[in-house]
Amino acid sequence: MSERRAALVRRIRLWLVVFIVCLVLSGLTAFPLVHELRWTQSLLRSTPAGDWFPGLTGWIDRVREGLDATDEKYPFVLYGTDWLAFAHLVIAVAFYGPYRDPVRNIWVIEFGMIACAGIIPLALICGPVRGIPFWWSVIDMSFGVFGVIPLYVVRRKIKELEALTAPAPSGAPAAV
Repeated sequence: MSERRAALVRRIRLWLVVFIVCLVLSGLTAFPLVHELRWTQSLLRSTPAGDWFPGLTGWIDRVREGLDATDEKYPFVLYGTDWLAFAHLVIAVAFYGPYRDPVRNIWVIEFGMIACAGIIPLALICGPVRGIPFWWSVIDMSFGVFGVIPLYVVRRKIKELEALTAPAPSGAPAAV
């Protein structure tokens, strides 16, 4: 394996590990929502941040109240967020394909980029329908914007790797 090729594979894998770790962490945070909201509310109330961001504090209070009521009377509704968490973990596993063989599995990267792009219309359409404040929808959309960056970098590096490993045209001398 050429030095250039080996360096590209290392960079691709590093970017993918970061992306996978972020997906897993994002998924894991969907399991303990009730406890996370209690912790977040407590943190906002015990620090100056609560005074600095009254809109955020009010929103967290409202979401916690809704989650507490749901958890108390209809805990099965929160099963949907367990499936959301599971989906993040399954999608993270899919990125092992490009980790193993980037060129062959570039489609996983492109799928991820399409999913990142899809976050924006989802947030813009479903956010207002569900009564989500616009500024919170912007936070949600940022996951798509920031998520596509490492995937774009990985895709470019995979294309570069593909060019390095492409077979020589017939009749041309093979690369050494």
